Amino acid sequence: MIHPFVLDRLGIRLPIIQAPMAGVASPAMAAAVCDAGGLGSIGVGASNVQGARQMIAALRERTDKPFNVNVFAHQPARADARVEAAWIDRLRPCFAAIGAAPPERLHEIYTSFVADDAMLEMLLAARPAVVSLHFGLPAPERLRALRDAGIILFASATSLTEARQGAAAGVDAIVAQGFEAGGHRGVFDPDAPDDQLGTLALTRILARSIDLPVIAAGSIMDGAGIAAALALGAAAAQLGTAYVATDESLADEGFRTALFSEAAHHTTMTRALSGRPARCLANRFTALTTALSPADVPAYPIAYDLAKALHIAAKARGDYGFGAQWAGQGAPLARKMSAGALTRTLADEVKGV
Repeated sequence: MIHPFVLDRLGIRLPIIQAPMAGVASPAMAAAVCDAGGLGSIGVGASNVQGARQMIAALRERTDKPFNVNVFAHQPARADARVEAAWIDRLRPCFAAIGAAPPERLHEIYTSFVADDAMLEMLLAARPAVVSLHFGLPAPERLRALRDAGIILFASATSLTEARQGAAAGVDAIVAQGFEAGGHRGVFDPDAPDDQLGTLALTRILARSIDLPVIAAGSIMDGAGIAAALALGAAAAQLGTAYVATDESLADEGFRTALFSEAAHHTTMTRALSGRPARCLANRFTALTTALSPADVPAYPIAYDLAKALHIAAKARGDYGFGAQWAGQGAPLARKMSAGALTRTLADEVKGV
C-alpha cells in the first residue's frame, strides 16, 4: 500500500525519491527517475540563480512529472582570516607535490538560501512541485511564500528536535537523515553534540513522534532497504549513493572507480573537505585530515574553496584522490545502470520482499 502522501500530494507512483546530490544529480538523472515513477531531484545549493534556473529548465524539457529542488539553508559563514591562512598553509605541501599553488585567500563560495532573495524569487516563479531544505530552516516568511505558491516543503532532520522544529515551521514532510548517509550531514548546528542516530532508529522515532510523513534517508541501496524503511513507518525512502554510478550521474571517472573499489568499504565522516561534517569515501584528502580539531577548519563553505582548488589541480594531472567523493555506508551495494532502470529495479525488489 502506497502512502497517500506519495500518491496524492507528491503525485508519484513509487515511494522512491532520488536524493538531490549537488554536483552529482543531473537534470537527466532526475527526469529519468520521475518518468520511472519516483521523485527525481536536483540540488541547486551550490549554484547561483542563473545556474539553478537553467537546471530547472533542463529538467522540465525532459519530463512533465513532479520533481524536487533542494537548497542549502545553513547559517552564512563567519570568516576568520587567521584560521583560513593556517588552513592554506596546512595544505600547501599537497599543492606543491602536484606542482600547483593554493589560492591566496578563501571565499564563501555558496550563498545560503536563508539570505538569497534572488533564489527565492526564482523558485516562486518556477514553482517546482517540491522544495527541500538541508542544514536548517529559513525565516518563516520565506517558507510562507513557498507554501503560498503551492510548493510542497521537505526539511532534513537528524534528530527529533530538528524534526519538531521543521514541523513547527510548517513543512510538509521530514527527511530523516541517518548517520550512515553519504554527503553532508544535515545537522542544523554542526558544532552542537550529535547523537549520530542511524537511519532505522531515527525513522522509527520520527514516525512515532511527529504528525508528518517521514522520508527515510541514509544508505538505503536496494528494495530490501526501502521495504525496511516503509515497515518502520516511512512514507518513502530517499536514495543517493545508489544513484551515483548511474549513466546520468555527473560523478567523475575517479569517483566511479573508487565506488567500485575497496574504498567503498571505508567511508568516513569528515568536516575537513567543506567545513561541515560529511560522509565521504576514504581517500588521500581524508587521510590527511583525520587528526584535526574542528577549530582548525574554516567555516562552511569557506573550507570547501580550498578543497575544490586542490581537487581541480590534482584532477588535471590524473589524480582523483583529493575529491569530495560523498557516499554512504551502503556504497559497496552500488550498481551500474541507468537511473530509470535502477528505479524500476528498486520497485520490483520492493514488491519481491
